[in-house]
Amino acid sequence: MSVFITCKDVSVEFPTKQVLDCVTLGVNTGDRIGIVGANGDGKSTLLGVLAGTVQPTGGAVVTAGSFTVGVLGQNDPFAPDDIVSDILDAANSTVGAYSWKADRAAREIVEELLADTDLDACVSALSGGQRRRVDLARLLVGSWDVLMLDEPTNHLDIRAISWLAEHLKNRYARNAGALLVITHDRWFLDEVCTRMWEVHNGDVIPFEGGYSAYVMQRVERARLEQLAHQKRANQLRKELAWLSRGAQARRTKPKFHVEAARALIADVPEVRDPIELKSMAMTRLGKQVFELMDVCIDRGDKRVLSDITWTIGPGDRLGILGENGAGKSTLLGLLDGTIKPTLGHIKRGRTVHVASLSQGLSELAPFEDDIVRVLLGRYKTYYEVDGRKLTPAKMLERLGFTQDQLNTRVCELSGGQRRRLQFLLTLCEEPNVLILDEPGNDLDTDMLAALEDVLDSWAGTLIAVSHDRHLLERITDDMYAIIDCHVRHMPGGVDEYLRLVHEREQQRSLRQTSSEPTAKQEDTSSLTNAQRHRLRKELASLERKLDTARGRVADARAALEGADPFDYVALGDAQARIAEEQDALEALEEQWLEVSEALQ
Repeated sequence: MSVFITCKDVSVEFPTKQVLDCVTLGVNTGDRIGIVGANGDGKSTLLGVLAGTVQPTGGAVVTAGSFTVGVLGQNDPFAPDDIVSDILDAANSTVGAYSWKADRAAREIVEELLADTDLDACVSALSGGQRRRVDLARLLVGSWDVLMLDEPTNHLDIRAISWLAEHLKNRYARNAGALLVITHDRWFLDEVCTRMWEVHNGDVIPFEGGYSAYVMQRVERARLEQLAHQKRANQLRKELAWLSRGAQARRTKPKFHVEAARALIADVPEVRDPIELKSMAMTRLGKQVFELMDVCIDRGDKRVLSDITWTIGPGDRLGILGENGAGKSTLLGLLDGTIKPTLGHIKRGRTVHVASLSQGLSELAPFEDDIVRVLLGRYKTYYEVDGRKLTPAKMLERLGFTQDQLNTRVCELSGGQRRRLQFLLTLCEEPNVLILDEPGNDLDTDMLAALEDVLDSWAGTLIAVSHDRHLLERITDDMYAIIDCHVRHMPGGVDEYLRLVHEREQQRSLRQTSSEPTAKQEDTSSLTNAQRHRLRKELASLERKLDTARGRVADARAALEGADPFDYVALGDAQARIAEEQDALEALEEQWLEVSEALQ
């Protein structure tokens, strides 16, 4: 294992804040590191220090040898007159004359990320999301020893995020290079990363394993800190008793035994009781919420949603899936009444009170000059939360606001703070139907957990659109997807949706292949019997190898499931073995496809 970058006692200080304080760490070959922390704690600054774009105020950054570094920043480096295809062609200038079109893997990257983008267009003609995906494609097409990605899942839908996770795992599966990722997408962190760095109070704390292992280690660390605090308090009480009563006879001290993993979560109840919440929702909503009958929505000459017949009941918690531009936000607008159907009819229950959380922050526009505490004073004095009466200010504190931030003007809040305030004001309207469009935007992982905690006890109908798979699976109980303008139920959740999309793409590809005969297909008719016999033998051999490889993948997954959840080294080894066996299986599948095509 070789070292790419080493930080020795690195500090970064801004005029109003110490962001990093004497941080020592290293980036090695084979590292797949996820970087987490609260908004403003210095994650992007740390990435900039490692990339050489931010100069530390103290300490040193040492690099070993020559290597290439690719960085996806929060802002792209493009000029307005840059052409997309030129950007992709120049992605790896160190190789001289280079065209991504000559590389099969590069073509797949471009087709996946830029399917809706004109490659001959100027950057000035692209939307913000398209620019972001061009920047990501530029990096993935290039060849880098160290790849640093700051929020790579922004502007990607669930299918594209799943593809990106698989691409990065395969790309860095064999200890080739290093990957560092900043993202609030917890599913992505768990899927891709084998180590975690938490940036907190100027320090960087390392954790072994993905996001789930990181959370478990944080819980264990908090438990040990609590035990240490309790031990110190007990010692002080004993000292006080001795000073009060004199020395006591020595006694045998009982030892504290901890049942490791399970003890941490043994007393944690289920996140929510769906039956109880549905019952509460029905008493507030009645028996009907939304009933859509043959609804269609057109935009100009294009049909966005077609023939939707759908019933949404009290207490339903629904997630909406679909690619970018599929019509998810349009569907939410239909439900909250801001968009009227072109055809069909939508019936709303008499007691329905809808509140929507939009992607933008337009709801806060009238309050930009208001103090947060004064703004909250316009709402009810108390709200019933988990059986307790809480003021709006206390509710906002549950979402991470401090007393000082309550005395700040709305216009001075960060994007994440504004999003949390917007969410609270939506709840203060006391809706019984809550519609959320990308509620996790601008929130860090801890604030996402706090948001989920608030929604767990919320009784009412919840409809959410999000590309954050972890968030969507956590706050909803049922999934629907918009596919080809229709709303389809997905009993199997996100996995069923991704499988269905993949199957449809394969069918589309097969139809194109059958309708456009290739030169290879014409050449197969000239195969000799000996050649056909050899190819059939090779195909049979590959099928046997595939069976063996699938068995190895299954064994590796079983080993992961049976591993000690607190042995993070073993968990990391098990995950690495799964990735290795999966790579071998995919390589065999590609060989099988090539031989099979040669026989057709």
